[in-house]
Amino acid sequence: MSVNMGKLDRILRLVIAAVLVYLAFGSAVAAAGLLHWLALIVAVVMVVTALVGNCPLYSLVGLKTCKDC
Repeated sequence: MSVNMGKLDRILRLVIAAVLVYLAFGSAVAAAGLLHWLALIVAVVMVVTALVGNCPLYSLVGLKTCKDC
């Protein structure tokens, strides 16, 4: 897999994932079962794509946010 995400994109994904985990465990969203699991699943996907540096959706549409890839 080639890298198709830039640093800013990866950092934003990690920040958004952290917010989603907070919402899943530390707010009223945690009371709603389905929203809790949905937030966690989206957070996990965002963390994995940020750590790997490759977004499958970006590959499908031909988008790259990195300068040197």
